[in-house]
Amino acid sequence: MMPRFRHVPGIQPGQPVDFTFNGTAMSGHQGESIASALLRAGILSQRISPRDAGQRGYYCGMGQCWECAVRIDGRRTVRSCMEPLAHGMTIFTADEGIS
Repeated sequence: MMPRFRHVPGIQPGQPVDFTFNGTAMSGHQGESIASALLRAGILSQRISPRDAGQRGYYCGMGQCWECAVRIDGRRTVRSCMEPLAHGMTIFTADEGIS
């Protein structure tokens, strides 16, 4: 089930889509950023600090810092704040799901 949130007047969300994040089934809207879908689902951190193993949260939200890096379908690493969500995506944090 998708969390409740208030839409900005005049902006229509895309169609609902299903995806997985670190093995957990989730839903979002076609075309919204992956970061947006994860934030609405309560995922506030996507990285672990290599220095102290603490969780690191989103930082810039505009594609400059790479704090929101994720791997899509096991192939490529992208900034989740800049990547549109699509149905069926398999998404892992950048350091998870790598064999």
